[in-house]
Amino acid sequence: MTPPHRSALDRRQFLRRLAAAGLLAVPGAGVLSACATSGGGPTTSVEGEVSAQNPLGVAADAGLDVVIFNGGYGDEYALYHQDMYRKRYPEAEVSHTATTQIAQEMQPRFVAGNPPDVLDDSGAQKIEYATLVSEGQLSDLAPLLDAPSWDDPNVKVRDTLLPGVVEQGTFGDQFLILNYVYETFAMWYSKPLFEQRGWAVPTTWDELMAVCEQIKAEGVAPFAYGGTNAADYVLDLNLGAAIKQGGLDVVRNIDNLEPGSWTQDTVVAATEGLQEMVAKGYFMPGSEGLKHTEAQTAWTQGEAAFYVSGSWLENEMKGIAPPDFGMAMAPVPVLDSSSAMPATALRTQPAEAFLVPSRAKNVNGGMEYLRLMLSKEGAGKFAELTASVPGVKGATEGIKKTPALESLSAGLDAAGDDVFTWQFRTWYSPYSQLLKTELGNLLAGRTDAPGFLAAMQAETDRLAADANVTKYSR
Repeated sequence: MTPPHRSALDRRQFLRRLAAAGLLAVPGAGVLSACATSGGGPTTSVEGEVSAQNPLGVAADAGLDVVIFNGGYGDEYALYHQDMYRKRYPEAEVSHTATTQIAQEMQPRFVAGNPPDVLDDSGAQKIEYATLVSEGQLSDLAPLLDAPSWDDPNVKVRDTLLPGVVEQGTFGDQFLILNYVYETFAMWYSKPLFEQRGWAVPTTWDELMAVCEQIKAEGVAPFAYGGTNAADYVLDLNLGAAIKQGGLDVVRNIDNLEPGSWTQDTVVAATEGLQEMVAKGYFMPGSEGLKHTEAQTAWTQGEAAFYVSGSWLENEMKGIAPPDFGMAMAPVPVLDSSSAMPATALRTQPAEAFLVPSRAKNVNGGMEYLRLMLSKEGAGKFAELTASVPGVKGATEGIKKTPALESLSAGLDAAGDDVFTWQFRTWYSPYSQLLKTELGNLLAGRTDAPGFLAAMQAETDRLAADANVTKYSR
């Protein structure tokens, strides 16, 4: 990636950026008056003596403030990790906060120069990464990567990570975000239901259309989606198929803001296929008015056959899906047998962004917390508790697997090196809301494939031409 312009830590500018994005509200006060209460220069982080046992120089008695996004993965795993930290540093007081309102609760703390030591900046209400990066709010985590791993002093942390974890969290020449979960995106279904009904899991688009017609004829909606907040999940269906068909250059062009990137042949073909699915009624009626959890509940109750989502899905539906649901994953189909990538290829996206703010009181302790999360014990416990794969090599070995995790592990084994991802949503925050809006319009029939693609290309061209937007490439 090309290095971004790194602006100085300027809280007035940071506050303006948040306000412009509609993310900051200070009743009865303007932006500058709110800023005037934010204090002086950078916070001094506590430090301890560096040693073989303490490679990151943690102050053993310093408190640690951890904030966790309490979403699809819950926070039970974080409580376990915090107990691990207390055992290593028994004099340290560890503070735990779990919330879904990350931006609302954390923005005032960033502005005041009092952010937590560790922040899981995830979910619909996250603070956009591009804002935090451009305003110098994040610590460079290079010392973490180069530190010895928790389990083996002869192996660096970076060598324990799965492919893509470092790339996904790197902006310019700095590793700023640890995306802890190796999320995999697919079409999810009930294996017992498919076996009972005799429905075949498709590998090509023609097979997908055929099984959708069969499913619909039996009184079941082929797909459900959450139209009020998660229509963008369905992007994996058309853009995933386009990339698998045309190869990795398709996604590189999109990530690099190339002219015409959203009108590449396979992107057009896959999006036209999605439009055809809408026209044929393959999406559950009423999906437009449902939240993602409501759509998922309807799916687990047998009202729909497929749901497009990430690998957090089973954990998110724990206690809602029937015990015998038998959740399984299927890769998004290729357009036809001439595809550049095999049908088994998967989109894997390191996600669930953990970061250590640059103005945290205990930066070294924050990095140490991330180091223990990446240990065999820490990563294995996460996999066990969430039925998901962390971005650590061998993390699921030897643990009891749920049906979805078993299916996911088999799918990743089948994919091998044939994995792909996209970066444009991480690098350029305007895409997030645009995708929710435009995919919502496409799935509801308010626009067509050309209209959707034109909207995406227009935003791409705008970003590419804006000299004030930091550019990245791959």
